[in-house]
Amino acid sequence: MAEDARSRERAATKASVKGFLICLTVLSLVGAAAWFALTTGLERLPSKVCDGAVDRDVVIRALPRTRTAEEGASKRHEGKDLMFSCHIYTSADSILSGMAQVEHTSVEQWLNHYGADTGDEIVRVSADGIEALARLDEDSGSSSIFIPCVPRGLRAEDAKESYAIITEAGVVGEGRVSGAELRQAVTDFAYQVTAHAYELAECQGSRLLPEELPRYEED
Repeated sequence: MAEDARSRERAATKASVKGFLICLTVLSLVGAAAWFALTTGLERLPSKVCDGAVDRDVVIRALPRTRTAEEGASKRHEGKDLMFSCHIYTSADSILSGMAQVEHTSVEQWLNHYGADTGDEIVRVSADGIEALARLDEDSGSSSIFIPCVPRGLRAEDAKESYAIITEAGVVGEGRVSGAELRQAVTDFAYQVTAHAYELAECQGSRLLPEELPRYEED
């Protein structure tokens, strides 16, 4: 009788341990699934956001993990009045946005406005007349792009001033990364927004834009 009782006790203990391990596994899986659901909002965006302007991977590099994310784009006017914007809102209260527009300005005027005249230290890269800069003293990764462009509807010989697509972009709130990594991610985002606006403006002489600009040097 005593032996039977001990056998039943051992069997009950084994069953309890097995049940505990099963519950622990289930809870772990549920927890992992919940964490995945709460942190993969960006991964559920389209592979190309903002009317196909920007790669989702660039957005993921800039913004923190989030439960939900919403992307959108807006285009206003045509030719020399063109404006194109792209934004990604997250439930983590972080926003990545960029605005591109046609402006009659020279690279020197652009550089003074976004660089020298602000008193900020900047990093700058260029390729075949395309310029990019980012400010060093901001946590937003604030960046600007300059691509020469004489838009549709304006004859190049009649353009008494230089024209260009100018874009400003940055992160509001926390970024996924900071410093040089964030500046590079925002600049890549801004460049893709600018390249899309370049197509929308039907810039004359259509130059072949590189897939990406040269990398900033490390701080």
